[in-house]
Amino acid sequence: MASRLPNNPALDKLRDEARTLQRANHTPLHQAQLTVARRYGFTSWPALVHYLREAAALSVDPGAVDENTLDPADRFCSWASLRYNESDAPPRWQSAADLLAADPALVERSVWAAAAAADPDALAGHLRKRPALANTGGGPFGWAPLMYLCYSRVPLSHTAEDVTKAAALLLDAGADPNAGYLWCGLSTPFTLLTGVFGEGEQGPRRQPRHPQAAALATLLLHRGAHPVDQQTLYNRMFRPDNSHLDLLFAHGLADAEPSPWERRLGEAMETREQMWQRQIHWAAEHGFTERLDLLARHGIDISGVDVSVPGFPDDPNARDDDGATPLHQAVWEGDLVLIRRLLDAGADPSLTDGRFGSTPLQWAEHAYQTEAADLLRARRRD
Repeated sequence: MASRLPNNPALDKLRDEARTLQRANHTPLHQAQLTVARRYGFTSWPALVHYLREAAALSVDPGAVDENTLDPADRFCSWASLRYNESDAPPRWQSAADLLAADPALVERSVWAAAAAADPDALAGHLRKRPALANTGGGPFGWAPLMYLCYSRVPLSHTAEDVTKAAALLLDAGADPNAGYLWCGLSTPFTLLTGVFGEGEQGPRRQPRHPQAAALATLLLHRGAHPVDQQTLYNRMFRPDNSHLDLLFAHGLADAEPSPWERRLGEAMETREQMWQRQIHWAAEHGFTERLDLLARHGIDISGVDVSVPGFPDDPNARDDDGATPLHQAVWEGDLVLIRRLLDAGADPSLTDGRFGSTPLQWAEHAYQTEAADLLRARRRD
């Protein structure tokens, strides 16, 4: 099945929901509880309660942290990390780099800051004194150090060797390669691999891959990270690149045994069939034929799928269900060739979408698609 709970679910609120339903329908409490459980994707009330108790210990809402109250080391970790909300953006990561430049000793004071900075020397110093720090939660989000390393996007120009050396120090000291958390209590875990592979709904500039994603993900997979990472598959499904799938399939994605997270969370997570159907349908709807071929080669059943063939729109100012035009979508993806074609065909850059009331230029600026924004400004001046 798959949980349909809201962000930061609370057992007390769901109990109140069941009691309200009981009173409204004059039914036994256990019947109202079953109805509520099924409404949120669980087969029974005890299964829902079990998940919420598990989630209470695993849930983190990064956006709930008051950064003004943090000491410099924790503030560095917070600014450096992808938080998977609307605040993710390059200026935050640059602020982290500036903070570290102003106070380089903060990595000596905090193993979590040393991990976010991928500083192998500082990490080695911490671990020599206290090896148990490799699996100790701390910093602004209560994460183990390797989580901060994998979610960090602070621009420090590290090489792949620097990053993998830092990660290997933590793994050698006992860091869990399957560590993760439940974002706002939702039931698809954000693991180390999720952080490394990056991307997601905010686009590749606001939620980029780790700069050394390939090397770091390969290390984690070699050291025991489970290849069935549902949040990674979701975050990376929006664009046609398949490098994440190539690596995960090479490490057993197609037929791996249940992951530690699947065993722990049970029916709250998507089934493998649901996971693959999501991938197949998105790829088919967006014409990602190479992805469909890749899935099929690895034994995933894609039969009966109708593949949409992307084409140039007859009307360059046509609107989708949210009122966005093809130009909005092109700038969000940073597709400069398509942007030029649309503008040449009469696309109107002054049109606003129906959901946010924003022009294509504002979409480009929000997505940090700077080249697309520059192109629109240049056309506006012509």
